[in-house]
Amino acid sequence: MSGGWPGGQACLPSAQMALDLVNNRTDILPDYELELIHYDSMCDPGEATKLLYDLLYTEPIKILLMPGCSSVSTLVAEAARMWNLIVLSYGSSSPALSNRQRFPTFFRTHPSATLHNPTRVQLFQKWKWTKIATIQQTTEVFTSTLDDLEERVKEAGIEISVRQSFLTDPAVAVKNLKRQDARIIVGLFYETEARKVFCEVYKEKLYGKKYVWFLIGWYADNWFKIKDPSINCTVEQMTEAVEGHVTTEIVMLNPETVRGASNLTSQEFIDKLMSKLGGKNPEETGGFQEAPLAYDAVWALALALNKTVGPLKAKGHRLEDFNYNNRDITAEIYRALNTSSFEGVSGHVVFDAQGSRMAWTLIEQLQGGSYKKIGYYDSTKGNLSWYGNDKWIGSGPPADQTVVIEEFRYLSQKIFVSVSVFAGLGILLGIVCLTFNIYNSNVKYIQNSQPYLNNMTAVGCMMALAAVFPLGIDGLHVHRRQFPVVCQFRLWLLGLGFSLAYGSMFTKIWWVHTVFTKKDEKKDKRKQHLEPWKLYATVGVLLGIDILLLMIWQIVDPLHITVEKFTREAPKGDLDVLIQPLLEHCSSEKMNTWLGVVYGYKGLLLLLGIFLAYETKSISTEKINDHRAVGMAIYNVAVLCMITAPVTMILSSQQDASFAFASLAIVFSVYITLVVLFVPKMRRLITRGEWQSDAHETMKTGSSTNNNDEEKSRQLERENKELQKIIQEKEERVSELRNQLSERQALRSRRRASTVTNHNHSSPSLAIAQSNPRSLAPPPGYPTPTPISDLHPLPPSFGNSSTLYQPDSKISQNNCHTSHLQLLYK
Repeated sequence: MSGGWPGGQACLPSAQMALDLVNNRTDILPDYELELIHYDSMCDPGEATKLLYDLLYTEPIKILLMPGCSSVSTLVAEAARMWNLIVLSYGSSSPALSNRQRFPTFFRTHPSATLHNPTRVQLFQKWKWTKIATIQQTTEVFTSTLDDLEERVKEAGIEISVRQSFLTDPAVAVKNLKRQDARIIVGLFYETEARKVFCEVYKEKLYGKKYVWFLIGWYADNWFKIKDPSINCTVEQMTEAVEGHVTTEIVMLNPETVRGASNLTSQEFIDKLMSKLGGKNPEETGGFQEAPLAYDAVWALALALNKTVGPLKAKGHRLEDFNYNNRDITAEIYRALNTSSFEGVSGHVVFDAQGSRMAWTLIEQLQGGSYKKIGYYDSTKGNLSWYGNDKWIGSGPPADQTVVIEEFRYLSQKIFVSVSVFAGLGILLGIVCLTFNIYNSNVKYIQNSQPYLNNMTAVGCMMALAAVFPLGIDGLHVHRRQFPVVCQFRLWLLGLGFSLAYGSMFTKIWWVHTVFTKKDEKKDKRKQHLEPWKLYATVGVLLGIDILLLMIWQIVDPLHITVEKFTREAPKGDLDVLIQPLLEHCSSEKMNTWLGVVYGYKGLLLLLGIFLAYETKSISTEKINDHRAVGMAIYNVAVLCMITAPVTMILSSQQDASFAFASLAIVFSVYITLVVLFVPKMRRLITRGEWQSDAHETMKTGSSTNNNDEEKSRQLERENKELQKIIQEKEERVSELRNQLSERQALRSRRRASTVTNHNHSSPSLAIAQSNPRSLAPPPGYPTPTPISDLHPLPPSFGNSSTLYQPDSKISQNNCHTSHLQLLYK
């Protein structure tokens, strides 16, 4: 009679009407009279528990219990089995009550709330909604109803995007619905809570043409106009907020004009009920819509009891023999109710296997402050039928969410064209540098800078610049299916271009550091000889590592197109449209892993290049005469690369900034490299005219243009000059020693005149030397030395003197014997 659902206000008079008719019928229970004992449970399970025990433990014995609210029915139906009592509810809709194991003796003329769900799903599908939201009061009836709805919409491919609940205050739940952009909202709550919800709905502006609310249809028709001290919204505000909502309601009044078991049509029943209510406003009377269900519940009970009289009499029992321990009579009453089938004022009354009423569903919409019928749904046949005025209020049913227009973000064409111009000019500069280097490759100065490595640098720079063009190509220029090819061009051109350009410079600086930073000077001199094939092999190894890494990447985890979604933007002038910005990226499944490997490898090379350039900054060598310029280029490339790589990753979601930063870094790196390496060479050759002198010298000498052969020739010339210098020094020493010999010979001649007769004897060694003049010949390829006699005339006694070899002679001890002269030449 009060509480969350005051349905007894109309259902009690309706039940009493049915009892009066049954008791006056002579063909139904002629020997019995039904008596109704009623209390107000206030829809409170605690209060209902107290009343239940008062009913059970006071006379007379009750044969059946008829609760109204679902929360009370749950308690009563679960306890009734202990007293072998049948429970027949007229107002319980909780799906939880459709459980024969838990509630074995429960029946209800009010269909289960889950009967609304097939109708809701049909409407969602009809209006092509794929996303809904829910808000419920935290009670078992609504929780179980929502669980059933969730299963049904999942089978239909519909998503519940937002699910909110509340106990007493719905403010937070409604705000969450607004924040998460809920559009199609199913509300499950009692009438009193419905007023609280829609007061908050008005405050949050969660109503209007963009929103559709689905409510339970058993509220009073003017429920939103009833003054409620628990809310602070006016009737006008509530009327504005609830306008357009849809209700699904079990058909509780037979729409057809037929006379059923009570011999009343549905309209005649309504007239009698209005008379019974004494002129009360039906819209303000709780349970008015459920009154036909209470009426038919009494008739279902009377017909079932009437049906049990015969079987009980055959078993020797009577209805008045019933007590709380008599299971046989309970079983007969259960059997009779379970097979009930009759026409009532609410329609055809029949129970399913769970004891729930099977019925049609009425679909209504609040239009202009009053409910309008727009259709019916027969859940047993899956048939959805519409009235002629089923058109949606306003312009039609809204979308289940804001209309989202996808819009791809493309690179600014001004930026792309501007950077492309610089890249094109850089490629022309690279061609000029490459042509210059090839044309002057036989010039000595160019040869000493390793022209083949310079060619690789120029080619690598042009490949890196060529990568700028695919970097700026996006979905505006090519079809999406061709975009992965563009991704491949970006990766390979930039990767191989870096390997050629930087790898050739790194090889030069590596060789200079290896040769000129050794502490052992002997090894240093021996390793001065440069073998170009080793330099080319080093570049080949670096290039091969890149090719292998890129091939593994493309085979294992190939690049493909991915689309990044950004925060939706609301354009001006249309409140129900959002722009979804999208951006295409070249990516792979493990993109971060691959980038980590590539950046790690390249980063180590850059750091090592900086170290080597610093270590060799003070070294001078003719083998690679431009290593200082190479070091400067390495500094610039390393700094730009180490800044660009992390910045472009951070700016990846900003297509203009990311492209501009990456492409300009490539352009600047290439320009700096080409200018630092090639412009000084051009300037030197032009200002000094070295290419002309070297060309004339080449024509005169007929020397080979091969860099390796000329290097060997120059080395042999230097060695020849060094040997000639050594020979000249030795000849001067020999001449000095011979002068000393002649002086000493003259001195000995004066002191030992008596030994003159012995001067005719000659030394065997000297004789041998004189007899074999070839022993004093110089090595092949060296000039014949001037004869000693021509340089310093010897006295006649020198050639025949034997005193040079006397035992006490100091000359023999000084190793000046003529047999050692050939050793000096050698």
